[in-house]
Amino acid sequence: MERNSILNLNPGPSSLPLPVLEEAARGLLNFNGTGMGITEISHRSKEFQALTNDLVARIRALLSVPDTHEILFTQGGASLVFSTIALNLLARFRLLHPNLPLSEVSADYVVTGVWSKKAYEEAKRLVQHTGVNVRIAADGRTESEDGKSFQSVPSKDKYQFGPADKTAWIYYCENETVNGVQFASAPEDPAAFPLDAALGPPQHTTIDPPLVADFSSSFLSRPIPQIERHALIYGGAQKNIGPAGLTIIIVRKDLLVDVDAAHTLGGCPPCPLTLSFQTLAESGSLYNTPPMFSMYVSDLVLKDLQAKGGLSVVEENNRQKQQVVYGVLEKMEEAGIIQLNVKPGSRSWMNVTFIFHDPALGARFVKEAEAKGLRGVKGHRSVGGFRLSLYNAITLENARTVAGFLEEFLASTKDD
Repeated sequence: MERNSILNLNPGPSSLPLPVLEEAARGLLNFNGTGMGITEISHRSKEFQALTNDLVARIRALLSVPDTHEILFTQGGASLVFSTIALNLLARFRLLHPNLPLSEVSADYVVTGVWSKKAYEEAKRLVQHTGVNVRIAADGRTESEDGKSFQSVPSKDKYQFGPADKTAWIYYCENETVNGVQFASAPEDPAAFPLDAALGPPQHTTIDPPLVADFSSSFLSRPIPQIERHALIYGGAQKNIGPAGLTIIIVRKDLLVDVDAAHTLGGCPPCPLTLSFQTLAESGSLYNTPPMFSMYVSDLVLKDLQAKGGLSVVEENNRQKQQVVYGVLEKMEEAGIIQLNVKPGSRSWMNVTFIFHDPALGARFVKEAEAKGLRGVKGHRSVGGFRLSLYNAITLENARTVAGFLEEFLASTKDD
């Protein structure tokens, strides 16, 4: 089957721009005239150091990352960063407050789907024995009809953050890949993350508590509002940026602490050096061999994004794509065929989730989608249903193709 006959709607690893893949294929054979492929050259070479610097510069430019923050590259995806956050930020808090009993300290998690719940559970597993109260500061499930489903972000009155001087960090996931729940980007939107409630008003000068955000499945799909107020933002490459293997961490410099010194003080679990933000920063993300090929392709993707006009253009394109697809799905919902999993206002631009009321119709949908070349339409195995992922490499024309298929499917059900 030819590549141009397939439309990849998988949630990740996701589709990548064809010109980027073609350039990457050339780089596998001969990277920048070195006579060696990108997977063969030394990560200590001047050529790869130049690539690393270029990737940092492009991320900083596209997202307007302030000089107060470092950009780091590592491996292990979001699942490993769950652990990295807990170990580094508890160490930082212990160094800042060596005499405060950890039983008076909290780590606040906003749970809006599968991934923020996993992050909460991992932090609890790693540090709760120290006495730190790893707690849910707001839970999206309270907004659902059954009290169990993730159908929206919490309403503004549901957030209960701990006192700033005793909160080691605050955590949220901007876009939930599995559930299709996403915070709004406009700060004044009711579905936006309540930055002022978490951190105080913008003119507030205190930098604590550190705000941590998982942007894995929406990274570089639109600008990050008030990025300077976030202490740490991270994302895996395999959604909008490049192949699986690379994790990008944007971290404020005051979070680069001596994890061994914190452990010596007592109360903090030991942190592996490969997970230490300070170690990564001091080594220029080259403490060990990084995911070189993923970094190379990511740099090509970012170069392509800049050539297309940057994130304002990408954001508008993504806005139109989700409007086109949701527009037809809402017609299908009105016809009683499907149910959109997420309430208006909290619906993801990247991961569109829904269920068919009739399982037989759902099975037919998969069969007909695959016959049309649409791949990856099934939902995550943990929740079932259906999911259409509209990452950056899915063009507006692709989105219209999806919408056209949905229209045809809707029309066929009326003929039955």
